[in-house]
Amino acid sequence: MSPVLDTAFIPPRDREEVLRHAVWESMVAVDIDHRPPAEGISARVGLGAVGPLRICSARATAVTIRRTERLAREDEEPAVTLGLQLTGTSLVVQNGRECLLRPGECAVYESVAPYTHLFDEGVDYHFLRFPRAALALPERVLRDVTAVPLGPDNPVARLAFTYFSQLAVSDDMRRGGHADAVVAPSIELLRAVLASQHGNSGLASGPLDATLSLRITQYIRAHLADPGLSAARIAAAHGISVRHLYAVLSRSGISLGDWIRTHRLAECRRELAGPNGRRRTIAAIGRRWGFVDATHFSKVFKRAYGISPRDWRDQNHPRTQALRAGRPGGRPGGATAP
Repeated sequence: MSPVLDTAFIPPRDREEVLRHAVWESMVAVDIDHRPPAEGISARVGLGAVGPLRICSARATAVTIRRTERLAREDEEPAVTLGLQLTGTSLVVQNGRECLLRPGECAVYESVAPYTHLFDEGVDYHFLRFPRAALALPERVLRDVTAVPLGPDNPVARLAFTYFSQLAVSDDMRRGGHADAVVAPSIELLRAVLASQHGNSGLASGPLDATLSLRITQYIRAHLADPGLSAARIAAAHGISVRHLYAVLSRSGISLGDWIRTHRLAECRRELAGPNGRRRTIAAIGRRWGFVDATHFSKVFKRAYGISPRDWRDQNHPRTQALRAGRPGGRPGGATAP
């Protein structure tokens, strides 16, 4: 579960400082001007990260956020913040422009230049912080698209709003291998939004083409557990033909079937040896990672590792050996769990 800061559990005199510290540490240094007095400040803030991306989801009373010139000059890592307006409205001001954000709209603003963000009606908003360098966009492009509403007239922005709204609230997407799988696509999607808004799709297509192989393997990792994973499905997810898919992977020295099988077996091997390796049957663990036939799973596992799945699990759980030997605590007759 992502850390959640709730002012209901913080003494009123400490709320401003606790909120300021949380925002500075997790997102970006800003001045925060709360409209209500200290005892009237109410905020619930969820904080998280996906690789280098920082996420802050906030519901709060009215507030004005200012990134001053002094703070902008002191920035250690230039960043771009994507803001998603969930309900109500807010006003973003940067680079001589201001935009009113309505529900379903988003905007970006840079940390290297001063900005102001006004939430007169209260805050119901997702903030996602991206390293500026990761977006690989020219400074002029970023400058031209800051404080510009990204919404109804931009279909790429509409897609991005839905995607980033889910990413901001989904703990599952921000864990382990799933987090690794969404970092690059998230950066590329924001790049595509900003490039399309600027009217230069070439700025997005270059990096997208260069990272196609990486995005394909990350997609496969994220869907390893799906027994329906196929070349046709992978190709469709990336808007390419199956022939193009095989060509891209071949250039990276990857055989699709072997790659999927190897990584599925690695996940099974890890799970069988892990602390919960005996809580599920061997067949169930195989099915979880796409091996629908238990006999086939055992054969390919032994061929890959030189040991059967059962022996591998027993080897990593010594207690099993004690049970088989009928030692104290074992089952009658040396019976073991399946």
